[in-house]
Amino acid sequence: MATINDIPDVILANIFASISDTRTRNSLSLVSRKCMLLERATRFSLILRGNARDLFMIPTCFRSVTDLDLSLLSPWGHWVLSSSPLSDPQILAHRLRVAFPAVTSLTVYARSPSTIGMLAQQWPGLKRVKLVRWHQRLAQWPTGADFFSLLEQCEDLSWLDLSSFHYWPEDLPPVLPACPKVSASLVHLNLLTTSLAEGFQSREIREITTACPNLKSFLVACNFDPRRVGFVGDGTLLAVANNCPKLTLLHLADISLLADVRGDPDNEGFTSEDAMISRGTLVEFFAGLPSLQELALDVCMNVRDTALALEILNSKCKDLKVLKLGQFHGICLAIESQLDGIALCSGLEDLSIKNSGDLTDMGLIAIGRGCCKLSTFEVQGCRRITEKGLRTMVCLLRNTLVKVKISCCKNLDAAASLRAVEPIRDRIQWLHIDCVWDGLEETGNSEQSGHGLGHYQVEEPSGLFSFFGSEYDPNVSRKKCKFSFDLSDSYVMESNDVYGFWFKKWDKLQYLSLWIGVGELLTPLSTAGLEDCPNLKEIRIRVEGDCRGRHKPSVRAFGLSCLARYPRLSKMQLDCGETIGYVLTAPSGQMDLSLWERFYLNGIGELRLSELDYWPPQDRDVNQRSLSLPAAGLLAECLELRKLFIHGTAHEHFMRFLLGIPNLRDVQLREDYYPAPENDTSTEMRAGSCSRFEAALNRRPILD
Repeated sequence: MATINDIPDVILANIFASISDTRTRNSLSLVSRKCMLLERATRFSLILRGNARDLFMIPTCFRSVTDLDLSLLSPWGHWVLSSSPLSDPQILAHRLRVAFPAVTSLTVYARSPSTIGMLAQQWPGLKRVKLVRWHQRLAQWPTGADFFSLLEQCEDLSWLDLSSFHYWPEDLPPVLPACPKVSASLVHLNLLTTSLAEGFQSREIREITTACPNLKSFLVACNFDPRRVGFVGDGTLLAVANNCPKLTLLHLADISLLADVRGDPDNEGFTSEDAMISRGTLVEFFAGLPSLQELALDVCMNVRDTALALEILNSKCKDLKVLKLGQFHGICLAIESQLDGIALCSGLEDLSIKNSGDLTDMGLIAIGRGCCKLSTFEVQGCRRITEKGLRTMVCLLRNTLVKVKISCCKNLDAAASLRAVEPIRDRIQWLHIDCVWDGLEETGNSEQSGHGLGHYQVEEPSGLFSFFGSEYDPNVSRKKCKFSFDLSDSYVMESNDVYGFWFKKWDKLQYLSLWIGVGELLTPLSTAGLEDCPNLKEIRIRVEGDCRGRHKPSVRAFGLSCLARYPRLSKMQLDCGETIGYVLTAPSGQMDLSLWERFYLNGIGELRLSELDYWPPQDRDVNQRSLSLPAAGLLAECLELRKLFIHGTAHEHFMRFLLGIPNLRDVQLREDYYPAPENDTSTEMRAGSCSRFEAALNRRPILD
């Protein structure tokens, strides 16, 4: 009888190499010694966890690993090479090189330049490096100290990611000309650093692109406001195109927009000032970058009359697949039935439009007609578009569209957004909506049941709407639009059909992202249209707002228990990091953050989660984001958790509550917000506290 051992080693090695899931590979390695050796020999990427002081626990069987991530070693954020009090930092660095001799790609949390230099000595052949640091750069360090040793010792470096690394903008430009060989070999440079105060100035961007003429991917945080010194304008764009003509990915984003905070839906979309970017410059800029495949221009000031420039973009950059525009106006004029502007970019597969003040439903329909290959579409902060226009666009893209994000649009609340994407309900895999319940009026106690439309009344807009001369009247039964298909989903919805799909399945939806304002409830979600999602695996909920001055909510719970209706939901990201409140004491009649945490986490134990990322609320006045006692107790009720990442600090005795979770095996505290606290207080989690908790966690027997 044939067994797995009869398969030739070459074929078996290819089978193992094609498996990427970590748990699956670990299970395969337990079958036999031969399988273990093959699994170890074919694993090329590894995220190393564990305490940096335990040198004897560094695995030595992964000698084929080329991509090594050391950024999650515990205690997280501490001095990695100085975490062991009994050993020289050089010894730990040497042990890592001996255990992983083939490393060419490295990710590391580097608190000091010495850490970077010491690790660069061990692997001088590094080609890809990502540096991570949320702690402040110390003022006494020399300019460029973080980068000199790296670029001097790693001459083959071609890929550098600083998007999660705190440094000063003036640190990098002097280093690149001083290391001309490495600078000339760089093809990827990511400088989208959220911790920068003002972003890179125009002069610095010119110096960087001049030193790195062979860049193919360039991402940088800058400043487009002409009222500030060093703003990016026409000259900077042309310099980038002239200095780096080989670019295939270019991302220029204003530093004020990287925080990803939701804007004001009532904003008209136009700013008081215009950016210093002219239509002629855009035409010349696009013409100078013929190899572009992905372009993002996220500007904080008006860029007007861009339709003609975007038509030139289509003709000059024929390989363009991804386009993201912020504060661009006049992108599609939609005059009669003729396509223009961005609608002529027929090769696009991913399109993002943010804060376009004059984008209308007719523009959306033109985009749906012209950009017929779109699989991803994002619209944000566009006040003039409505449900009818977006729904018609979705009908036109029914065969390709699988990922949609709708955010901060005045006329698109939660129910309207779901009605708009209903034609691709059987295809969509990824969805983001804002939990704004303007169209739903609560008439009953929906918190307990969360089911049935009897608790809500849905308001349907009325009036006539024109699709290139074909009017739609909500009082007339099932009138088609000009560009609809012969499917029931293609019909423009009438008022009598408003409940038609409420209880249909979203068969392929796997990821759901939600924004919700502080103090609002999650319970109307199913009534808005997401009642049945049988394959939903992951959800991200972002709670945002200032709870100071708000009184205690009238109900006990935010509504996480209503997510129990999704049978396959196993991963959650609950981000309350932008929820601002009082960390210790609150004025009379108001709640401190511990009570708000109880409100948001109440009911989480009813979900069958295996992985949870949680960002506690924060008090910015004292720069503290810490897990409270009620939150620790409620998290301990998630009995099926295997991984728990708390993006903040916690008291050691609060963390002890988590030891009662039977299969919990991966817990970490991360202060990955800027600036990370330099010195934890005596009662919060310190290096010794982390070590004691990890030891207690590892002593427990885990069944699988």
